[in-house]
Amino acid sequence: MSLFKEITAEIRQNIMNGTLKVGDSLPSVRSMSERWGCAPGTVQRAYRELALQGLITTQVGQGTRVASPAIAQTTLRRATLVNRVEAFLLEMMAAGYTPKEAEEATREVLARWQARFTEADSPPKKLLRFVGSHDPIISLLDCRFPELLPDYELSVTFVGSMGGLLALARQGADIAGCHLWDGESNSYNVPFIRRMLPGRDMAMLTLAHRRLGLIVFPGNPLQICDLSDLTRPGVRFINRQSGAGTRLWLDSRCQQLGIDPASIEGYHNEVKTHLQVAGAVAERQVDVGLGVEAAALAYSLDFILLTTERYDLVMTKAVWQLAGVQTMVQWLRSAEAQQAIKGLGGYDVAETGKLVWVT
Repeated sequence: MSLFKEITAEIRQNIMNGTLKVGDSLPSVRSMSERWGCAPGTVQRAYRELALQGLITTQVGQGTRVASPAIAQTTLRRATLVNRVEAFLLEMMAAGYTPKEAEEATREVLARWQARFTEADSPPKKLLRFVGSHDPIISLLDCRFPELLPDYELSVTFVGSMGGLLALARQGADIAGCHLWDGESNSYNVPFIRRMLPGRDMAMLTLAHRRLGLIVFPGNPLQICDLSDLTRPGVRFINRQSGAGTRLWLDSRCQQLGIDPASIEGYHNEVKTHLQVAGAVAERQVDVGLGVEAAALAYSLDFILLTTERYDLVMTKAVWQLAGVQTMVQWLRSAEAQQAIKGLGGYDVAETGKLVWVT
């Protein structure tokens, strides 16, 4: 186990067993790095990982503290689920099945369940279904949801921007998250909303403007500067999946620059989230990936800015008018939320909470 993972695991265990209680302060990065005999960046990476998991929070003037029970409980619930899935996978492998066979069987069962769910008359009254592009802010919102709206449950599914709008059009989502650039109109999202949801009044709420770029190992050992460097021999790249807003932007940008995707090693090596991109770079599985700056910071990696994009939440008028959604919007517009978003790194919150109606 790497030192970063050891530090993360020890702090997580101390929180779960009550050694560290809600509101307790964590040691400074400097003191932790001296204790573990590691670089400060290793400790910072562990703290960012714990913050993304909702176990700790960092506030200016107050340092780093253990998060509230509601946030920690959500993380514990997820960890329990992961452990059960892992136990099932090990049991299947012991019975002679391969991981691929287990994955295919699981997908088949989920497809049946989702088909039955879709056919139901309506989703539970207190359930809000988010489907769309991955962004660390959504994970942050998911962790805060039990505290903000204890009577609601937020279901989060990351499938990419196009998948989010498609789910919204098929009534398989209440809120879609997207950041789709349209070169003809030089704008984000609106042309796609009008094409995929024609004749409907749709609320488009800006979550934030975020910095998108190349994520590389600390020190940028291969001296990568821009997209053209991805075509150099020996440079291993990891991409986002087809339909993701990040992938659509890259496809468009490569076409503009005359870069043949076939000349990029790993162009079709795809993952579904920015954190998976950063994780692959951190583990040296690849040399470079495309993702948001917040993901690079979470893994203490270097970041090369390529563009700034707008990420919006899209929903129908009926969903916009829900009391729970209005509470969520009020929180996003608050100083507390915007400070938390900026704390992730790589975000501009000047327009966070701005509403535009697309008709």
